[in-house]
Amino acid sequence: MKYVIKDNEAAFVSKNGCFEKMLTAGTYHFSRLLGYEVEIEEMAGEMDYLETPYQVLARDDTFSASTIHREIPDGSVGFIYVNGKLTSFANRKEYTFWNVYDKYEIKVVSMEEVVMGTGITKQMLSLIPGKYYTEVLVGEGETGLVYFDNILQKPLPKGVYRFWNYRFSITSLVIDMRQKELDISGQEILTKDKIGIRMNVACLYKIRDAVDFVTTVSDLKGQLYVAVQLAIREIVGNYKLDEILEGKERISAELYGALKDREGMFCVNFLTAGIKDIILPGEIREIMNSVLVAEKTAQANVISRREEVASTRSLLNTAKLMDENKTLYKLKELEYLERICEKVGEISVNGNAGIVEQLGRMIETGQQG
Repeated sequence: MKYVIKDNEAAFVSKNGCFEKMLTAGTYHFSRLLGYEVEIEEMAGEMDYLETPYQVLARDDTFSASTIHREIPDGSVGFIYVNGKLTSFANRKEYTFWNVYDKYEIKVVSMEEVVMGTGITKQMLSLIPGKYYTEVLVGEGETGLVYFDNILQKPLPKGVYRFWNYRFSITSLVIDMRQKELDISGQEILTKDKIGIRMNVACLYKIRDAVDFVTTVSDLKGQLYVAVQLAIREIVGNYKLDEILEGKERISAELYGALKDREGMFCVNFLTAGIKDIILPGEIREIMNSVLVAEKTAQANVISRREEVASTRSLLNTAKLMDENKTLYKLKELEYLERICEKVGEISVNGNAGIVEQLGRMIETGQQG
């Protein structure tokens, strides 16, 4: 039987089921009656004719010169390059490519080192399935904690980290080390004089040590909430309402001190703590408003009387000065005359009597008329 092999083809010749040789371009004759079989394959891409083990095919020099074969060992992954360009991820144990028209290369990377090396480029990373590695992103103000088979490793500062999942099961936590605010709103408290009030309290805190925190505290925010609640009730319950209203800053400082004493329990540092608002019952607010109005009215009356006394004292001092100083008296007459002239068209006075006396008689005459 005649076989014509093209330039881009190869023929695999076997006799009685056993591989004999590989043939390239040309015309050949083989008799099926003698037990010959010929399989023709295009020499491009990955080899399909692997019914015969590669080790058997590789005995043929023509085959070996035309192909590239690479086995990927356990604990490694591969990357396939065609003509120098990365094309795909090698996820099988064995590959054979025709290496005639396109040049193939398989780069093998070991996963024995848990930390992914810098040799893995972004392009390579984009081809690796997620099951093969774990990525940990640690941002500004955060600390990363990585576990190899549940064993904590050294804390990680800000950065991007990737770990192969081959030797260990990798898990991670990212702890926010920045300061946070905790608000306690509408906390109901009974004062020492048995008056029910509500308070809004706020505090700032930050985690002190990430490793101590994850090994000690399970629900930080919930536990802090309870701790602040208890501290508020313990402190504020010792004061009467008037003392609370007058000593808000003092009580806030006492609350802050109490929380500082307890911060070791939660592996945090309290930065500030204080009372934001005090909410009184409706009837208490009305009473307080009435008291405030009465106080302000009394203060206004005191100020008014003080001004009246000051005005009278000023008039008395002025009268004494005019009585003792005639020139000052004359100046005062002229001042009065100037003020009156601003209101009327014309006034006639003579020098026989004082101007003030004449003005006084004019006023009396006007009143009698």
